[in-house]
Amino acid sequence: MIFFSSILTFSWALFVSLFAIPSIIQVAHKKQILDIPNNRRQHLFDTPRLGGLAIFAGFISSILLFGEIDNAVQKLIASTIIIFFIGLKDDMVSVSAFKKFFVQILAASIIVFLGDIKIDDFQGVLNITLIPEGIAYLFTLVVVLGITNAFNLIDGLDGLAGSIALFACLIYSGIFFGLGSGEYIPYVLVGLCLAGALIGFLKYNLHKAKIFMGDTGSLISGFIIAFLAIKIVLVPQRMNYEQYPLIALAIAPIIIPIADTLRVFILRLLASSSPFSPDNNHLHHRLLGLGLSQLSIVCLTLLYTLLNVFCVIWFSWVNITTLLILMALSIIFVMIIIEIIFKKRSRSCIKNI
Repeated sequence: MIFFSSILTFSWALFVSLFAIPSIIQVAHKKQILDIPNNRRQHLFDTPRLGGLAIFAGFISSILLFGEIDNAVQKLIASTIIIFFIGLKDDMVSVSAFKKFFVQILAASIIVFLGDIKIDDFQGVLNITLIPEGIAYLFTLVVVLGITNAFNLIDGLDGLAGSIALFACLIYSGIFFGLGSGEYIPYVLVGLCLAGALIGFLKYNLHKAKIFMGDTGSLISGFIIAFLAIKIVLVPQRMNYEQYPLIALAIAPIIIPIADTLRVFILRLLASSSPFSPDNNHLHHRLLGLGLSQLSIVCLTLLYTLLNVFCVIWFSWVNITTLLILMALSIIFVMIIIEIIFKKRSRSCIKNI
């Protein structure tokens, strides 16, 4: 039964997204709802930015038709609808950062408080176990908002945010399926719904992109992935978490968006500018500066993510704190190496001028 439901949810979301996008592209060009190239954009032509419409349509129709809706998924659907409308408005007429953040807090509060989803057990990470309820709710809100905006910020290359989100969905669905318990089936289907919608979108978004996901798509994708990641973290509360390093498995597929967001925030603060001000300091900007193509950067990002997941599985016997520290050191090392090479290349170009 689960196999049949999985095929249905995935296929429906895929086909809705796939067949919706050509019409969205046509309307966007007609109404001039386009992303105009500038010094921060990598595309050369005016491109529609309403791909999130297709992602939302595929996900929401599939989960409502074929998903298993428990209390948490019900609250996720309600929150996703809220995220959809603020993202859509921003893609069409622009919304202030304050309004966007306020609506994100509202949506996150629905799944955290009404869905009663809170990370209240650190499961031995840094020798911390249970934490007070108030701190647990606040920490979970920060996690949801952080992951949601990490995907919004990394959406700077053709296919990058969509590919990472797709990979994370498939990994999370596989984890929930592998737990072998019926209570996790709703989350298997949630992941497959978003994965199907993203594949339909990526057909038109890989280099050279005919459409972008916009804030609508990146915020929805990040929000749903944040929900799934937290649900995975909550699983070990009823299991032997020393045997199942699910905290590390929840972080591994999204380590690059998280690390890159923290990196650019730190760089902006060191430069005495707002952490939310746009710039060209993202990791993918550095790789572009080294001469890599957009498609190569997407492939390298997915390869690193895949290796990261395999390493977490391979070293699952390692203490969870040690495992998380190794993951952090690994991505920090990669970012430092890229930064050093980029700086050397930049200095060399300046000397040659």
